[in-house]
Amino acid sequence: MDQANLKKMKGIIEAILFTMGDSVELSKIASAIGCEESTTKEIIQSMSKDYEEIGRGVQIIELGDSYQMCTKKEAYEALIKIARQPKKYVLTDVLLETLSIIAYKQPVTKLEIEKIRGVSSAHAVNKLVEFGLVEEVGRLDAPGKPILFGTTEEFLRRFSVQSLENLPTIENEQIEHFKEEAEDEVHMKLDI
Repeated sequence: MDQANLKKMKGIIEAILFTMGDSVELSKIASAIGCEESTTKEIIQSMSKDYEEIGRGVQIIELGDSYQMCTKKEAYEALIKIARQPKKYVLTDVLLETLSIIAYKQPVTKLEIEKIRGVSSAHAVNKLVEFGLVEEVGRLDAPGKPILFGTTEEFLRRFSVQSLENLPTIENEQIEHFKEEAEDEVHMKLDI
């Protein structure tokens, strides 16, 4: 591929990612520029490297089989000075615990979450949906057709994870440690 054609394709990809705002599937980008997916992926990776080397204020991130153009974290302070301050939300321990359960067990119902947590989780799940970190991904084929929840692309972005396969795994040693901590906590509550 000659340099003029490569430059043109990079411009088209940049326009697509900038205009769409959200992530765009690799297959759609490849179709738009008339290239194979593997070639398109190489071009996007080259663009991402160029952005980094030049020190641009934007970056291209990979989310599963999709790509998105977004602002670099280093530019946030300057953006806040000229834009309205973005709404911040706080992920409490309860929300993080609920989000972790959903991330690792998805698709999962509220009832399954509550069985794991031992308390009602409706408020936590609703807050996570409001924050755009969790969404309805279907219905369970059971009486009442309970809603199944899963994480969103926003979850991947916020936690800098390319795909769910890249979530950290818990070692058996850690699981045993967590069980001991939980048992100690239960014993302390019973002694009071």
